[in-house]
Amino acid sequence: MPAGWPVARAGQRIGLLGGSFDPAHGGHVHITREALRRLGLDAVWWLVSPANPLKRRPPAPLALRLAAARGLMRHPRVRVTDLESRLGTRTTRATLAALAARHPGVRFVWLMGADNLADLHRWDRWTAIMEGAPVAVLARPGAGLRALGARAARRFARARLPAGAARLLAARRPPAWVYVVVPLSALSSSALRARGAWPPPA
Repeated sequence: MPAGWPVARAGQRIGLLGGSFDPAHGGHVHITREALRRLGLDAVWWLVSPANPLKRRPPAPLALRLAAARGLMRHPRVRVTDLESRLGTRTTRATLAALAARHPGVRFVWLMGADNLADLHRWDRWTAIMEGAPVAVLARPGAGLRALGARAARRFARARLPAGAARLLAARRPPAWVYVVVPLSALSSSALRARGAWPPPA
């Protein structure tokens, strides 16, 4: 693998948390730690994307977002990466396919928040995402009504595991997904930008 590429061995369970991280904040850190614990993952890779095709506003420069994320997320089993930029992928579906091809035998799990599940049907070839890897939806208390009634949740209702079986998710053949409620802070990237706390002054 190229220099700086995270190492993964066949049979390992790797969570993938994608997003613009514009900026990364404590909520991302908490979700990551909860995913490691509740899903029995060996590691989590943050995929800091070059851009989000669903957002009109361009994010801060990738190098700035990577540096901020790496300064915040410090855990021996978490890697903050620019893999989507290296792979040249621009959609989740394409990223999952590229990583699976490069890491045969690795059990990747896509991690997302409940708000992403609610809007998943707007993503490029969204059914292929659900069919390409097990999916863990991590949600704050009270955030489930819109997500669990969303198109994606209804379409793949039979593939949903009970929350108590979350540690079995990585070994399941997709489509398979689980909805896990975790306590989260009210922090959000959009709120930090609105307060003028990001990006930092040049």
